[in-house]
Amino acid sequence: MPHLLYMALALFSLSVNAQSPAQLQHDFIATMQEAHDFQPEALRQLFASAKVRQPILNAISRPAEKRLDWGQYRKLFVTSSNIRNGVQFWRDNQAILAKAHAQYGVPPEIIVAIIGVETRYGRNTGHFPVLDALFTLGFHYLKRGPFFRDELRHFLLLTREEGLDPRNPKGSYAGAMGRPQFISSSYRHYAIDFDNDGKRDIWRNNADVIGSVAHYFAKHGWRQGMPVARRVSGVQAKHQPIIDAGYKPGYTIAELRQQGVQIPTSLPDQSSASLLAMHIQNQTEYWLGLDNFYVITRYNHSPLYAMAVYQLSQAIHAQYE
Repeated sequence: MPHLLYMALALFSLSVNAQSPAQLQHDFIATMQEAHDFQPEALRQLFASAKVRQPILNAISRPAEKRLDWGQYRKLFVTSSNIRNGVQFWRDNQAILAKAHAQYGVPPEIIVAIIGVETRYGRNTGHFPVLDALFTLGFHYLKRGPFFRDELRHFLLLTREEGLDPRNPKGSYAGAMGRPQFISSSYRHYAIDFDNDGKRDIWRNNADVIGSVAHYFAKHGWRQGMPVARRVSGVQAKHQPIIDAGYKPGYTIAELRQQGVQIPTSLPDQSSASLLAMHIQNQTEYWLGLDNFYVITRYNHSPLYAMAVYQLSQAIHAQYE
């Protein structure tokens, strides 16, 4: 028994050591050398300059979606200043937004609302060094370490491709960058040079920001001219399993009507939808999340986020006209 106990403890020790930040960094550097021809010593020096930031770990452990209801969340983003500044952003960038709409089919108000929700139209793009954010979360946040190490991989490739010093870019606590708050993989895959000046600048160039957001939505299946969400009534306790199924459209409008949900007649029976319960203190609003609503959640996997973008877009559109 003592021998078996010793072996078990030894295996446990190896398991713990394999997950240590130092070992994770060693393995990451080896992978970057083998797969992408990075120089190990350069990466070791770069990581030696990175800082583990406790505020980042604190922030990611308390996401707004976990602690706010819809009423509280809405008040953060669907504000008079966000609406007013959104209308002004639309007017200032009218030609570019029209070009993006024509090319990708995404309405100007949706693009504007995304930028408003993400960074208040570029006023708050984040103050954390992206390197520090991804270093902290990749090597010191075990819950989602693999995801953030992959984002660190994309970040290093991105900075090499774009000719950026990886120590310079600033962003959110999760490493999202620029006015549209693209994570590194999204930047590499969806950011575009919309004004053909030879750079993809999502920090300062509104043409690239607008084009990149429109391109992102188009690639994730935006359906031009189709609605996003609709308020419904007639929801009862028996409909809870439909709500619990989540925000990915999994029912046809016909099926929901057969279940007794009262839906606007303008929506065709064959359309797909989810049934959403949006809580405001002691009240609940019920909405249909249609295919375009789900596309918005591909930007941020939260129905609260998607609803905030949608309602802000509608308010901006109403005042723009």
